[in-house]
Amino acid sequence: MEQTNKKRIFSAIQPSGVITLGNYLGALRNWVSFQEEYECIYALADLHTITVRQEPAALRKNTMEAYALLLACGVDLDKSLFFIQSHVHQHAELAWILNCYTQFGELSRMTQFKDKSLKHADNINAGLFTYPALMAADILLYGADLVPIGADQKQHLELARDIAIRFNGIYSPTFTVPEGFIPKTGARIMSLADPTKKMSKSDENVNATICLLDRPEDIMRKFKRAVTDSEACVRYAEGKDGINNLMGIYSCVTGKSYEEIEKEFDGRGYGDFKTAVGDAVAAHLAPIQEKFRAYMADKAFMEKSYRESAEKASYIAEKMLAKVKRKIGFVGK
Repeated sequence: MEQTNKKRIFSAIQPSGVITLGNYLGALRNWVSFQEEYECIYALADLHTITVRQEPAALRKNTMEAYALLLACGVDLDKSLFFIQSHVHQHAELAWILNCYTQFGELSRMTQFKDKSLKHADNINAGLFTYPALMAADILLYGADLVPIGADQKQHLELARDIAIRFNGIYSPTFTVPEGFIPKTGARIMSLADPTKKMSKSDENVNATICLLDRPEDIMRKFKRAVTDSEACVRYAEGKDGINNLMGIYSCVTGKSYEEIEKEFDGRGYGDFKTAVGDAVAAHLAPIQEKFRAYMADKAFMEKSYRESAEKASYIAEKMLAKVKRKIGFVGK
């Protein structure tokens, strides 16, 4: 990437299955908008994905589809680096070094480790425990100034900052200490089946989640089954979690304010509103799905894109890794 005066952002998403409407409206749409103002480095975090057992063919398929889908959403390879994490070996190498500067007690306090240990009690592996050190390596390799985060990642970012400060204190300034960045336009999209919970691709209820590649008829079916309340009045208010969530989604894909939505559906029931939300989401996703299919059909372009991005990312990462190795006393090649 060219040297610029722009601040650098790093962000990654796991290719562990479908990408949801929540992922898109909450994070990925921001990835696109960031490209105009920041120097952006994006990754598919497949090394993180294998902390939970994966079926190999499915992981390969999910990774390719996620790469194509993010391009379809608007990640621009002329403006950003976008690579597959396992193609840049420096991530794993720096992660091992940072493991040696991360305390056992720090890792044992990570709430995500505790949560995933309960969900995957038959596979509580070392990678699941040291996952935050790999996340720190992801960020620190590139001198990222900013890391877009949700509430579930704040603890990991704080640890990355602590590791950077600790290493800098021992060896002299080496790593940029990253700041968390909560975008103003990020939306928290909730489950359609239980609007008190975040929309999740791991939800066992198929009607709870809208996937970016869902067919229009499936999108409509899920919205028609969305949980609401008994008031039958489209207005944003405390205690109306289901309607609040649908209004948030409708606002994101149409650009309408909550006040405009309330006026539009004044005197109309929830049935009309759910249909309108379903239509709006399906229309918004249609061009993304069309671009996705075009990218998936062009295997040569896909391979060229992720390989070239990985080469550029590796060049940046290697400079940082070499600096770290020199400071801790490794003999150079």
